[in-house]
Amino acid sequence: MDVISCQGLTKNFGKIKAVSDLSFTIGQNVITGLIGPNGAGKTTLLKIIAGFTRPSSGKVTVFSENPFNSLKVSANMIFVDEHMKFPSSLSLAQIMSAAPAFYKNWDMGLAKELFAYFSLNPGQRHHHLSKGTKSTFNMIIGLAARCPLTIFDEPTAGMDAGVRKDFYRALLRDYLQKPRSIIFSSHLLNEVEDILEDILLLQEGQKRLHLPITDLKEFAVALRGKKEVITELTAGQEIYHQKNIGKDHSYTVIRRNAADGLLKKSAAAGIEILPVAAEDLCVYLTTRNRGGIDHVFDRN
Repeated sequence: MDVISCQGLTKNFGKIKAVSDLSFTIGQNVITGLIGPNGAGKTTLLKIIAGFTRPSSGKVTVFSENPFNSLKVSANMIFVDEHMKFPSSLSLAQIMSAAPAFYKNWDMGLAKELFAYFSLNPGQRHHHLSKGTKSTFNMIIGLAARCPLTIFDEPTAGMDAGVRKDFYRALLRDYLQKPRSIIFSSHLLNEVEDILEDILLLQEGQKRLHLPITDLKEFAVALRGKKEVITELTAGQEIYHQKNIGKDHSYTVIRRNAADGLLKKSAAAGIEILPVAAEDLCVYLTTRNRGGIDHVFDRN
């Protein structure tokens, strides 16, 4: 059963298309990483899925319903981001005490253990917290709610590196105990790729890739060596990224499954064959200039 289904989804803000003709499905009990540069449409897409805003056109269903104004979706979903609001009159402890009334799967034991682990002050008010501490508390709410659909939109804003690592570990441990559909939007793919199962990569509001993270890691390969040799070998290939190294060497990224015979020829010609990090590949696939910033300086 698909938890989320989008068909031809488009969202316009005036003349700007934040989401453009987007189609994909997300099944039950999978952690999906929503990846893309700023302005790719990630938050807009998540808000449509959460039912916070309507699409301009196309169709979206969550738990087989239109999510906008859906009580079923609201009751089975939590949206965690840095803009989460809680009543200013309630302390952190009071917010957690009230949570079971809103989240039927609420795990108070987990919430209290995480609260104590991160040394939060039960008497503090949410709006008085630092940015990083707010994110930590929001994360606790998102995990302990154990909603069938849990959306984390850049949830680690302001967190220290150590807290982020603990969060990723806590998310994975809790997911293994209580599987559910989780969408995790992040700019830090290198930090989160080990907890993700699928990747949905957006570029200017459109789907660039949607595949398992294991496939993404094998999606491309890099060739490093003499520029003249690599240029000849990759003629006719789709090149995702290319940069010059010194005067006569280059680094070129191409799709792996289109290059089996090419790789043998490359090795025979003394060209290094290198893996491409998932985060780097996502950057290469969503940048307009395949040469990156070096292109600015290599024009002449």
